[in-house]
Amino acid sequence: MQTEICRLTADEHDAAYRQAAYELLQQNGWAHRISSLEQFTALVNASACNFIALKDGQVIGYIRGITDGLSNGYISMLVVDPAYRKQGVGRDLVQAVINSAPGATWVLRAGHEGSANFFEKLGFEISTMAMERNRNS
Repeated sequence: MQTEICRLTADEHDAAYRQAAYELLQQNGWAHRISSLEQFTALVNASACNFIALKDGQVIGYIRGITDGLSNGYISMLVVDPAYRKQGVGRDLVQAVINSAPGATWVLRAGHEGSANFFEKLGFEISTMAMERNRNS
């Protein structure tokens, strides 16, 4: 069966998918950033773009984007179940976010090992113009 990319919302009918996406994040290095399902639901609610990848009804990927829909966008989270990596799932999730605001300039932090190479293959370039203020500053 094909992988399906779907929007994820904070609505009650998406509760089971939110739970599964939350668990996927917890199991793949995001536990330090998302302390509870309630916090994850609040992030989903506050973000313009949330998509999940489904395979046979199971959540195998998640992406979160923040955008004004016109000029700027930020890819905040991307995770794919390790069993489904290198099969185009991450690429399809990134494309769904970009398609949600095709005129925007999208930026991200490529801090995980191998992520810079992945995003370069999707047309992202290393920028010398970005600045960052760490939350601990």
